[in-house]
Amino acid sequence: MDKIKVSLLGSTGMVGQKMIKLLSKHPYIELVKLSASDSRTGKKYGETVRWIEHGTIPEKFRDMKLVSSSPEDQKDVDYVLSALPPEAAESIELNLVKHGINVISNASPYRLAKDIPLINPEINYEHLRILENKDTKFVKNPNCTSAIMSMPLGSILGLDYERISLVSMQAISGAGYSGLPYMSIDDNIIPYIHGEEEKIPAEISKMYGTVQDNEIKSREIRMSVTSVRVPVKLGHMGVLNVHIDGKVSIEDIINKLNDFNPFKGFTGLYNAPEHPIVIHEEEDRPQNAIDTYNGMEVHVGRISLKDGNLRMVILGNNLVRGAAGITVLTLETMKQLKLI
Repeated sequence: MDKIKVSLLGSTGMVGQKMIKLLSKHPYIELVKLSASDSRTGKKYGETVRWIEHGTIPEKFRDMKLVSSSPEDQKDVDYVLSALPPEAAESIELNLVKHGINVISNASPYRLAKDIPLINPEINYEHLRILENKDTKFVKNPNCTSAIMSMPLGSILGLDYERISLVSMQAISGAGYSGLPYMSIDDNIIPYIHGEEEKIPAEISKMYGTVQDNEIKSREIRMSVTSVRVPVKLGHMGVLNVHIDGKVSIEDIINKLNDFNPFKGFTGLYNAPEHPIVIHEEEDRPQNAIDTYNGMEVHVGRISLKDGNLRMVILGNNLVRGAAGITVLTLETMKQLKLI
C-alpha cells in the first residue's frame, strides 16, 4: 500500500513536535517534509528546534532540512498538515489551497466558514463528505477546548434542556511554549482568555450542525462559557452544568457516554481511542496529573443530576485530542471514507 505523504508546517512548536512523535511510526502516513519560519529554511531540524517533547527527536527527522511554506516547496505531497499560529496560518494556508494543495489545519482562521468542514472525527466525520467533489480539500480542526468539551455533549443535546453553562480551566500549554510570562501565571489564576468564550460555543454549534447544499448549517446551541487560565502544564478541564426540563435518569446519561463509539466497525484508524469517553466513578477524578496519559480519550467524572441540573467534569489532553492527535485522526478518517 502506498503511504500518504504529508508535510508539516510549524514543525518546531509544541503542537508540531507532538505531531512528529505521533507520525514517527505511523503505518501508512509518512512525514516527508518539515517547515518552520523562513529564517530556518535550509537548516537541519535537529539544529534549529528547541525540543521539549519527552524523549529525543526521532532519528529520521533529526537531519531533515527545513523547507519553506511556499506552494513550490509543498506541491509534491498528498496533504499539508498545519500547526501554524493563527497570525501566520491565514495567508499561508489559503495560498496553498489556491495552488491546489490539500490542507488540514489546526489554526483558527476560517474555522467557521460554511464550506470548510470543522472536524472532531467521532462527532461529525460525515461533514467530510462535502469534500467529495472538490479537487482541493481544506479541513479545519476545532479549538483545543472545543474539541475536548464537545465530546460528551452528544448525550445531552437530544434532551429537553434549557441552557448549557461551561467553565473551562485551561492549561498554560494552550497558550504555546512562550505564551505566558512565568510571573503572570505562577501561583495565579487568570479569569479570562481572549476569544475563547466566543469560539467554544460557535465551534461546537458548527460541529453539531447539519450539511445542506454542500454547506454546514450550525445548530443553535444555547451555551454560555467562562474561560479561565490555570497554572498547570497540560490538560483542559471543564465543569459543565445543564438545566434539564424533561425526565431523564443519570443511568441513561452514563450509558450513552459509555456507548459512545461512532467508529465501531471501522478499521485502520490508528489514533482513534478504543473508548473515546472514559467515565470515572471516583469523587476526585478526573485529574490533569493522571488522566491525560494517552491523549485522545476524553475523561468525564463527578456526574450528578439533582433538581433538574446535570453536572459533569470533563478533561482532555489539549495537545493531542485538542491539536496534534485530532489532525492525524482526521486524515486517517478521510482515508477510511475514500476521500484520499
